[in-house]
Amino acid sequence: MADYPQALAPQGDFEPVPRRVRAVLAGRTVVDTQRARYVWESPKYPQFYIPINDIDAAALVDEHRELKLKRGTAKRYGLRVGDREVAEAVRVYQDGPLADHARFEWSALDAWYEEDERIFVHPRNPYARVDALRSTRHVEVRRNGVLLAESHSPVLLFETGLPTRYYLDPTDVRFEHLTSSPTQTQCPYKGVTSGYWSTEDVADIAWTYQFPLAACAAIAGLISFYNEKVDITVDGVELERPVTHFS
Repeated sequence: MADYPQALAPQGDFEPVPRRVRAVLAGRTVVDTQRARYVWESPKYPQFYIPINDIDAAALVDEHRELKLKRGTAKRYGLRVGDREVAEAVRVYQDGPLADHARFEWSALDAWYEEDERIFVHPRNPYARVDALRSTRHVEVRRNGVLLAESHSPVLLFETGLPTRYYLDPTDVRFEHLTSSPTQTQCPYKGVTSGYWSTEDVADIAWTYQFPLAACAAIAGLISFYNEKVDITVDGVELERPVTHFS
């Protein structure tokens, strides 16, 4: 579940990344830098731009293609580590404000890390925030009038730009109305999902993270439903269904 929070506006198109950034392909570290830059290609989240000197040059394959882009002229490179080859994986800027910096296709690498914690989908937005808070509010979840879950001990997840998500203990969920799904998704702020559930009329309406990232440890093993697809009542007040890209 790639959640893309709308963040506060950055101070400019480029900002220094204060964290060590690494990326791995076929077991080899291809990127290792403490000088990365955030570049906002969209207002929702940035991309990493990496100084060319902090990239394993032996892994770069010159594809002899020049690109005229918004931020300058770039050369296209592939990646090769042992028997693994990834085409069109990197563009390296030759001029402009990002000269001698490279922009990788995120999926071209097997794994990305900030310091020693793996990150997923895209770089985290430094202007976004995620808080998981325990609560004693009374939460009821219904679909087409059918009660799917009811709890007096939810964990409320507040994520910049998204509606509050209500994470409930599995003992508070009525699984007789749900069927398991093989879907697995990733989120840069929470990690990799461990399971999804569907109703008879809506696929993948609920999910869980058995091993969320440390900042969201309180939601481990709990189940949340898309507010956009169910009717949620909190302390007797029915919430409006929000409209998001998950609607």
